[in-house]
Amino acid sequence: MTGTHPSEVRRSAPQVWGKIPPRNKNFTGRKELLEKLRAGMTAGTSGQVTVVLPQVLPHALHGLGGVGKTQMAVEYAYRYGNEYDLVWWISADQRVLIRSSLATLAPHLDLPTAATIGVEDAANAALDALRRGEPYDRWLLIFDNADEPEEIRDVIPDGPGHVLITSRNHRWEDVVEAVPVDVFTREESIAFLSKRVRRAIAPEDADRLAEQLGDLPLALEQAGALQAETGMRVDEYIELLNEHTAQLLDEGRPTEYPISMTAAWNLSVSRLSERRPEAIHLLRCCAFFGPEPIPRDVFSQRVRGLSPQLTELLANPIKLSRSVGELGRFALARVDPGNRTIQVHRLIQALVRDELEPEERTQQLNDVHRLLTGHQLGNPEESVNWGRYSSILGHIVPSRVQESRDVQVRDLALNLARYLYMSGDEYAQEFVNLFISQWEKDSGPLDPHVLRAYRELGNILRQLGKYNEVYELNQKTLSKMQQAGTRDDELLLLVSGIGGDLRARGDFDAALQHDEESVRRHEAAFGPDDPRTLRAKNNLGLDYSLTGSFQRARELHEIAFIGLQDAQAGAATVLLHWNALARSVRLTGDYAEASDLGEEALAYGLEYLGGEHPAYLSTAKDLSIALRRLGELERALDMCTEVHGRYVRRYGLDHPDTLAAAMSLANVQRNNGQEQEGLKLAADTVARYPRVYGTNHPYILACTGNLALLHRTCQDPERARALNEQTLDAIEQHLGRDHHYYLTVATNLASDLAALGHHDAAVERGRDTHRRLTELVGPSHPVALACAANLAADLRQLGTSEALAEAERLREDTHDRYAQQLGLEHPDAIAFLEERHLDLDFDPPPI
Repeated sequence: MTGTHPSEVRRSAPQVWGKIPPRNKNFTGRKELLEKLRAGMTAGTSGQVTVVLPQVLPHALHGLGGVGKTQMAVEYAYRYGNEYDLVWWISADQRVLIRSSLATLAPHLDLPTAATIGVEDAANAALDALRRGEPYDRWLLIFDNADEPEEIRDVIPDGPGHVLITSRNHRWEDVVEAVPVDVFTREESIAFLSKRVRRAIAPEDADRLAEQLGDLPLALEQAGALQAETGMRVDEYIELLNEHTAQLLDEGRPTEYPISMTAAWNLSVSRLSERRPEAIHLLRCCAFFGPEPIPRDVFSQRVRGLSPQLTELLANPIKLSRSVGELGRFALARVDPGNRTIQVHRLIQALVRDELEPEERTQQLNDVHRLLTGHQLGNPEESVNWGRYSSILGHIVPSRVQESRDVQVRDLALNLARYLYMSGDEYAQEFVNLFISQWEKDSGPLDPHVLRAYRELGNILRQLGKYNEVYELNQKTLSKMQQAGTRDDELLLLVSGIGGDLRARGDFDAALQHDEESVRRHEAAFGPDDPRTLRAKNNLGLDYSLTGSFQRARELHEIAFIGLQDAQAGAATVLLHWNALARSVRLTGDYAEASDLGEEALAYGLEYLGGEHPAYLSTAKDLSIALRRLGELERALDMCTEVHGRYVRRYGLDHPDTLAAAMSLANVQRNNGQEQEGLKLAADTVARYPRVYGTNHPYILACTGNLALLHRTCQDPERARALNEQTLDAIEQHLGRDHHYYLTVATNLASDLAALGHHDAAVERGRDTHRRLTELVGPSHPVALACAANLAADLRQLGTSEALAEAERLREDTHDRYAQQLGLEHPDAIAFLEERHLDLDFDPPPI
């Protein structure tokens, strides 16, 4: 048994206690419901639940607003908290808040933070740890106000712990075991009022008051708070309550809220307005935020453009503090001094909003928008600021920010979209689409904020590996920006990413031409040393690598890397450029230097970003390739295996980064004598690649060459030959006969022919390939040396005097070059000396 034993008594507090609202000191009754809930949580689990075979279903508390579902869940957490190692509260009425809260849980499970690996991956890692029960198998998750089962089903972890859900949606009864929560019993109402009203209240008076309020807990809380604060007699309260109720009925008010609740709320507001009228202005403002906790710092006197009443209140910190306190004392808001938040129940918010005229609602929404834009959030690209962005995210949609045409409000929305993108939150695409839809309708397709939102959407889609969608979207956005006369600095932010779109489509030459022009435009607009220009140069370096100009790529990456250090760029940007430099050095054939650069970059990434950050994983993957090329095969295998596993956990099997790591792993498995494992993995990877890039992307063709190579090493040279010939034809059509992808596959095809005994054909293929490789990368590059070594071996197999003489000359030259370039103890040099064929393979670089 790895779950909670009902019979066990735990006396220590939970090791992790997260985001649980303060305990309600006036909580009363619900004894039978709590016992039923506890029994349901633990029933049937003893001896049956394991970390991999969950048996415990979540439990749902449902009922109408104001019956105390949330308070009962809070009480359950405090009452039974000692039975758990971990208790975590999740606000679930907006889907975006759920994964953010789970991501915040990650470091408490000894996992990387969202700032390190992004919200989505941190949340997934936390769910995985809960499912495994590591490091805690006694855990409780509470999802508060989860209305739609479909929206949270994928974040309810199986495993040894417990899940408690509060909801108003009765459809939960079809999904999980449900515990209906009704209004108080009369006895509970009397007991509650006796506790809530500080002075004594006679049982018969409490009974009459409960009768008037229909035993609704939230209404009783309002009545008790008012009497506690004002000393009002029960008879007077009931008389006033009857007056307000009659007035509400006469006015034909909507019946979606209990009439007793509305009357009680009216009475509380009336008395509060007499006692501290400025608190009513604060309550009205809070009613237009979301129902989540509002950061206290949002209410800043620095904000301009607010209504006169709110401006006056915020200008006096003492009045503001007193108003916050009064809202709490009258039970109109829940004040959490520890977390510096104020929260208004959604039912009270609705009642407040319904009392206002349309013009007043518009003013209140304007105030909320001004307060949100005035909140000092910082740069959304810096992870140190993500907590502040997260704290207001739950208030954006409820306050209808998307409907504002104010420039500052729209800037805020775009910053939030940037935060979601940078933090890797899966909600980013849905969020930005919401604003695009509304803004395009309100302001037209050429509005600057609409175009910026489309640009942000392109970044999000590219991050998700949806390359075809990104290309089409960015082309349309670019055309609209040019039509709208968008400023160059804004336009170039989009332009700098289009080269990546072209690379993703396999059009390497077009990407090169585009990025050469992009660099020229960036230098003209910003100067040669601006970080934006350096990023454009880094992109151009990728193009040079993909078109075989390895030395030019290396020079550009050196410029970009050194320049970014001087520009004091962020750690992630520095690491990406550092790794790009190490990769370009490897492609020039300097494996030792590439390995040294990669080791330094990896240590930097681990220190400043952590071992799960995408830039760190990319650096580790490239370092494993450099180590493989250097001949450190065991370490390369271990590192690549680990990186591939992390990519799978982070992105799944079909993400471009996962596929690239899988192909590198298949290569190093082949080098380590695991040919069958490598063949299986390569075949699976080649089958998956078209889902990302389409059917004829150069990466797919080059990876098919790797697959053919594995068929030969698994003793099927005929199949390897057929596959390589087919692949060569396709590469020639797309890239030509002088591209290094073509020459890599051609080198291996010559080895296929030799293995089949076709030595004349092998020599003919080898001579042509060696000539082309020498012209492309020079005679001392390791790939040219491998081709030369194979050609020499094939010439000797011909046995003619001319062939033997040519082979001897070629062997002498290749021997000297190996000694100088890699050393004669390198595995490639040893294979050459032993007259074994050398194989060339391909590792997909980042787009």
